[in-house]
Parts: sequence; C-alpha cells; structure tokens
Amino acid sequence: MGKASIRRETKETQIEATVDLDGSGRCSIQTGVGFFDHMLTHLAKHGLFDITVAATGDLHIDPHHTVEDVGICLGKAFLD
Repeated sequence: MGKASIRRETKETQIEATVDLDGSGRCSIQTGVGFFDHMLTHLAKHGLFDITVAATGDLHIDPHHTVEDVGICLGKAFLD
C-alpha cells in the first residue's frame, strides 16, 4: 500500500522510479542532473516518503528531457 514503480523509455531517456508514501525520507536519486538530484533528495527527506530514481538521458543536448520524463514518472507513481 502506498508504493508504486514506474518505468518509462523514450528515444531520449530511460527512467525507473519508485515512490513509497509509507517510507521515512530515504532516497536514491541518480539522474545526472546535480541540482535536480539535490531537490528530489530534499523532497523525499522533508516529505517523509522514499524515492528511488535511476535515469539516463540525452544530457549531451540538455537536461530538459531527463527532468521532464522523471517528473512524468514520479507523477504517475504518486497517483498509483
């Protein structure tokens, strides 16, 4: 109860995300976008839920697709 995992693959990204609403603020965030990782870490910590994100994307172009697709995955996980 309160836990969901989402996987999303596009031409630009591969994302795996898990949210456990009954967690304690633990996280493992690896998106390749330092500030984004930092903010997601604080979201988990202060929201007192667990988040795991493993993402790879076309960061050589820009972080837009990675950030967008992680957001889509986390949004879906929160809804599930």
